[in-house]
Amino acid sequence: MTTSMNRVLSSGAAVEPEVSRKARPRIRPGALTIHATMILLAFIAIFPVYWMVVSSLKAENEIFSTGLWPSAPSLDNYGFVLSQIPMLRMLANTTVVAGVTAALHVLTGLFAAYALVRWRFRFSGFVYGLIALSWLVPFQVTMIPNYVLASRLGLLDTLAGLIVPHAAAAFAVLMLYHAMKSFPTEIIEAARMDGAKHWRILWEIITPNLRASLASLGILAFISAWNEYFWPLLLSRSIENSVVQIGLQMFMTQEGNLWGPLMAASTLASLPILAIYLLLQRQVIESFMKSGLR
Repeated sequence: MTTSMNRVLSSGAAVEPEVSRKARPRIRPGALTIHATMILLAFIAIFPVYWMVVSSLKAENEIFSTGLWPSAPSLDNYGFVLSQIPMLRMLANTTVVAGVTAALHVLTGLFAAYALVRWRFRFSGFVYGLIALSWLVPFQVTMIPNYVLASRLGLLDTLAGLIVPHAAAAFAVLMLYHAMKSFPTEIIEAARMDGAKHWRILWEIITPNLRASLASLGILAFISAWNEYFWPLLLSRSIENSVVQIGLQMFMTQEGNLWGPLMAASTLASLPILAIYLLLQRQVIESFMKSGLR
């Protein structure tokens, strides 16, 4: 019996290290390479933002130093920006323009997508093709005709002039068209049998079920309108009715660039977008995935 117990104990002792070796996680070289690459890309993406913030805290004589942190951090550049241009007013203008533009993109895209999906009419495929082709036309091509139209309507140097030409976008129509086309038609037919009209079907049945797509479109439209530069540069006449992207240009002159104030103004201009990303991080990532952007 002692011999058999010794055999059992010896066999158990032999099995235990084998199980532990199997349960021990192994680090694959491929996974290690992927993680190292992702860390490197994240560093490349984040470091310019860090350098912008750090440069905004540096003094003028230290702006070109290679130190990762200023020797004497100061908020003088921010005070200079706020004293030279109406930065808060421009941030408010940009928020209004971007918010209204995003809302109009969602609204017009929703109406157009519903009409193309639910209504049967001749040449509907041709209309869809025209909308898709208009998406390929850059805004710089239509900028001059839009400027002439805005001038005749008296919209120069107004926030409405910055919004109206961007009230509708082919991208919004195409994005919501594909989202709405995948919506179950059985639910819509059941609602129509109950006497629901198009307006009720759109707002009470379809729209609540497309909240993810609508949120994604709204985020992308807001970011795109916030970063718009050429159209406000062409339309704006006074700095009080301009947007923050034009304010950044005020610190770039032929005599030289004021790098410290420019970095401070850029930091202030980036704060709303960074706040949106921190609050809606999941929706922002999903919006880029849904739109096919990488």
